[in-house]
Formats: sequence, structure tokens, C-alpha cells
Amino acid sequence: MANFTRANAWNKGGTFDNQDLYWYAIGVRTMMARSLDDPASWWFFAAIHGEYVTADNDPGKFPGWGYIPGVPKVPTTPLPKPNAVKTYWNQCQHQSWFFAPWHRGYLVALEAQLREDIVQAKGPDTWALPYWDYFGPADEFEIPPAFTQQSMPDGSSNPLFVTARYGPYANNIVFDPTVAALKKYPPPPGFNGIVTEKCLSNSVYTGSNGNTPLPGFGGPLTGFWHGDLYPSGNLEQDPHNLTHVFVGGSVSDTVYGLMSDPGLAGLDPIFYLHHSNIDRMWAVWNSNPAHTNPSDANWLKGPAASGEREFVMPMPGKKSWRYAPKDVNSLSQMNYTYENLTQAPAVDLLAQRLNTLGVAAPMSAVAAGPVRNTVELVGANNSAVSITGSGASTTVALDTDVQQKVVHSLAMVAQTSTPDRVYLNLENVRGTHDAIALSVFIDLPEGATPSDHPELLAGTVGLFGLRRASLADGKHLGGGLNFLLDISAIVDRLHIDNALDSGSLRVTIVPSRPVSDGAEITVGRVNVYREGQ
Repeated sequence: MANFTRANAWNKGGTFDNQDLYWYAIGVRTMMARSLDDPASWWFFAAIHGEYVTADNDPGKFPGWGYIPGVPKVPTTPLPKPNAVKTYWNQCQHQSWFFAPWHRGYLVALEAQLREDIVQAKGPDTWALPYWDYFGPADEFEIPPAFTQQSMPDGSSNPLFVTARYGPYANNIVFDPTVAALKKYPPPPGFNGIVTEKCLSNSVYTGSNGNTPLPGFGGPLTGFWHGDLYPSGNLEQDPHNLTHVFVGGSVSDTVYGLMSDPGLAGLDPIFYLHHSNIDRMWAVWNSNPAHTNPSDANWLKGPAASGEREFVMPMPGKKSWRYAPKDVNSLSQMNYTYENLTQAPAVDLLAQRLNTLGVAAPMSAVAAGPVRNTVELVGANNSAVSITGSGASTTVALDTDVQQKVVHSLAMVAQTSTPDRVYLNLENVRGTHDAIALSVFIDLPEGATPSDHPELLAGTVGLFGLRRASLADGKHLGGGLNFLLDISAIVDRLHIDNALDSGSLRVTIVPSRPVSDGAEITVGRVNVYREGQ
């Protein structure tokens, strides 16, 4: 039985009446009082995820740690010894099947340090890290009030308050734009982002099947991956990346919120409550017996098994914890659980597709569907796309022969029950501004307002990590970010309307905020793929 229970941050109204939040603030303040070179400091832990101290960019400009607006004031000296930097810093796993287990270990280590400091301050020895469930009832999509006030109940400064946290509309109203949130806070013109928990309907951790688009719930197969190149897993892309981008927000083309950038995010105390919820969602997903994590030794043993960098965290008492996914594979192995591990019933996505296509197949016949392994290019545009102002459009020319394979699979679905899945790939997305999301529309009529056509929205992607992915240096390839969007539902409707034989698709990319020429975002190529048999 677990000794610690991570509880909802919105208990007691999300104020400091919630003792989990009160003691979290006390622990954060204690860690913030330590110097950067101390492995038990707040700043050192943030650098484990990523940092702008050893300079991935011009250290004299934002987002260098010495040039962050407002509070907290972030130290850039003294640096730890080189071996400590090499061992601990810049470890975060993104665009990888290691995303969920690495972050689970990261939270365990931070929670252990905070608990030790809380106990030293005469707090409860049962304290555990809360979680922010932005999909919860009432207004829980809003950041808990304990993070928005500048003072603690005793009048002292609040270590949970951060200046560079601007929210999705850049007005310092911080919330996650879920379906419920957008009813309370109607989006301004041009904003099309929405954060969902649809990944919980996936049934494959890595790969795809009838209910799971590529690259799977947990992400693509990789080695140690603190870089760019691969698309994010479905849990990582939505809600993880989008929440980062929208909570951080931005106020200009050169300054954005801490949460929006992997090299800054760990400085914001709300980061760890966000990741506590992501970890909870992984546990919720695993609570379905049919949803299993990889059994591949390359996942269980982690990248260190093949001679790559190992996962290692500082622990209280100047100790180190080396771990692999097999050590954090399920909550049953851990010494904590969550207050709430329930979820809404999963949606059978393949059954929905078949219904749209006019096939009333029994649920039992389509529950999983076959794992696919044939991926073929259907078409591509002919040049890079510059995203400035309110967006841009491009045309993807479709190969006639491959296009007909898609049409045939949709026409024959009554016999096969396995229609092709169709993806849109945004390749080599580059830029310098992480706090932007891109909403992608298919065949939006010329001159139409995107928000008037939600049925044509292929999806929204958060540019979390864009700046770093665009840098060509020792840690990054400079190729930018890559995004994979499942556009099967839109293609299904085009097929039903006999509109799939046009030979091309018009792709419109709309940013969540206007993009100036100085903050230009480029998409190297737009591709369409089919996945079938």
C-alpha cells in the first residue's frame, strides 16, 4: 500500500487553505534559498529538465536565465562542477517513448527533496506533490489561486507566484483552454486552440491501431532523446505541449512565459503540478487492463542499456538515484498513488469512423483493429511555408495512384472494417518563439473565418521547444519540430461528399497569436501520408 497520496490542487478552493499547497510553497521557498550549484536547490532541479545557463543562445538576451522578467529572480552562478552538469542537467525526454517514465522519476526526486525540507520546517511527513487536473469539474481549468497572489497568508512573498506566466490570451488570466474553459473565456478572434484528453482513448503505447494514431499514446521508439526530430506521442502533444504553451503565454515577440520553453519551464512551480497530472493520466491509462506499457527490453532497461546516457536524479542526503522505465513502470511499484484515478469512458474512435462511413459494425469487432505497418506518401507541397500575421495556406498535390488506394479502402470499408488512416505531417517547423500553437485546417474555403469551420480543424500543435529545436549545436540538430496530425475524420467526410478526387488538399495554418515578421515561423514541408495494409 502506498504511503503517499497526491491530491487535487483544487481541494479547499485551490487556496493556501489547502495544506498541500501551503507546504508546497514552504518547500519551494526553502529550495529557492539554495545556490545554483547545490543539487538540492530549485534552480538545479529546473536545469535537470533544461536550462539557458550554459548558453544555447545569446546569454545576454531572453530566454537567458539572467534576463527573465519579474520574479523569481533566477541565479546564473555559481555553476556546478562540470561533471555534475554532465551527469544531471538537460535530461528531459521529449518526442520519445521515454517521455512518461523519465518525467515520473523526475517528479519522484523533486517530491523527495521537498518532503525532506517540509518535514524540517515541521510540516507533515505524509506530504505529497499535488496535481492540477485542468479537466476537473467547475472552474478547475483555471490555475489554482495559490499561484496568482503575490503574498502568503502571513504577508511574506509567495514563492509560487511567477511574473512570466501570461495565459493563453496574454492577459495574465491563466487557464488551460479546455472545452469547459472556452465557454467561460470565449476566445478572441483568431484563437482556435483547445486542450483535450482524447489521448486516453488510445489503446497502444507505441505504434498505432484502430483507436490509436501514430506515434502512439506514449511516443515513438527512440534512444536517449533530449533533442528534436520525432513527433511527440499523443499524451505529450495534447494535453502536455499545449498546456505548456498556453499557460506560459507571451507578451511580445521576444518575451514569453516560463512554462512555454523546456529550458525555462522547471523554474515555474506550476510546472510540477502540470506534470503530476500528466503522470496521473498515464496511471489512468494504465488502469485499463488492455492498455499496457512496452515489454521491449530497450524500453524497460532505458537508454543506458545500449550505452547511452542514463537517467539519474539527485536525492536527499547527497545521494543519486539511477533508474530506468522498469523501475517506474506502474504505480504499484511506487510509494505513492493519486486521489482520483477515474476517467470518462474511452471513446471507440474506430467505431466512430465506421459509423461516419455508414458501417454499423459490432463494437466487439472494431474494439482494437489491426496494428498497421504500411505507410506511404500521398502528396506534398512544393515549398516552405512562412507563418506570419494571421497564418498562411499551401496546397498539397496528391499522387493519383496512392490517393486511389485511400479511396478504395474507404469504399470497401464494409468488407474490411479497416479503412486507411490519413496523416498530415508538418515537417521541419522552425522559429524562435515557443509560446505559439498552430491550428491546421483542411480545405478551408477561401476567405472563410477558421473558427466558423471546426469540422475542418485537423488539430492544434504547441510549439513547445521550438527555439531549441531550431538551433544547430551540439545538443540539437537544427531541423526544427515535426508534427503528425490524424486527418482521417476529415478525409472520411470528403469521401462521403465525393470531394476527395480533386487531386489536392488545401492546408491552412493559423497561429494562436499574430506572428510578426521578426518572429517568423517556417514549415519546411507539408506532407500527407496514408497508413494501411
